[in-house]
Amino acid sequence: MRLDRLLSHSPLYSRRRSRLLISAGRLRVDGEVVRDPRHEVSTFQRVELDDALLQAGRSARYWMLHKPVGVVSATRHDSHRTVLDLLDEADKHELHLAGRLDLNTSGLLLLSNDGHWSRRITLPEQRKPKVYLVDTEQPISADYAEVFARGLYFAYEDLTTLPARLELLGSHRARLTLFEGRYHQVKRMFGHFRNRVVALHREQMGEIHLDPNLAPGQYRALTAAEIASV
Repeated sequence: MRLDRLLSHSPLYSRRRSRLLISAGRLRVDGEVVRDPRHEVSTFQRVELDDALLQAGRSARYWMLHKPVGVVSATRHDSHRTVLDLLDEADKHELHLAGRLDLNTSGLLLLSNDGHWSRRITLPEQRKPKVYLVDTEQPISADYAEVFARGLYFAYEDLTTLPARLELLGSHRARLTLFEGRYHQVKRMFGHFRNRVVALHREQMGEIHLDPNLAPGQYRALTAAEIASV
């Protein structure tokens, strides 16, 4: 929200009066004087007019969760446990998910109350890598990597997927790196070869890797470096 709009929400200050106060250097955002009425302020920032506190600023929360199989990536569900049920945090209902995982997919899930941050890591235009361990029913041959690197045509969306990287780890296991997030994309890509995915685990989103010390169902706060990487 623009700083002048935030100030003018008070019945004491008109929009014109708000702009004059800001231009006079009487507003501080996180302790710094701001003179631009168009300055964007988030709900996480502290805003003061002289010695009066206008907005205390909410605490931004950023969590990494090792999602287990069988838990729904949702805030509520009638018949399954949700990822929020795994969190022992008083403000967990203010959180939203940055990139969901299917019921039977495990691995890295990010949660935050900072909507701008979540959108940055999930926007398709960002093309941030998403890395998955994939186990399949049938053997995986080398030609999978060639096809994935060229892109696959999805008739339903009438589009060709972005080039993806495939690293063979065994006869039935591979590491797949995607740069987009289409509906059931991994399963549909392997389905092109009529090879069913039997296990799927996300290891990485952008520069954030799943902490190997987290057991399924455990979580931790993101580090400052992990937050800044987005």
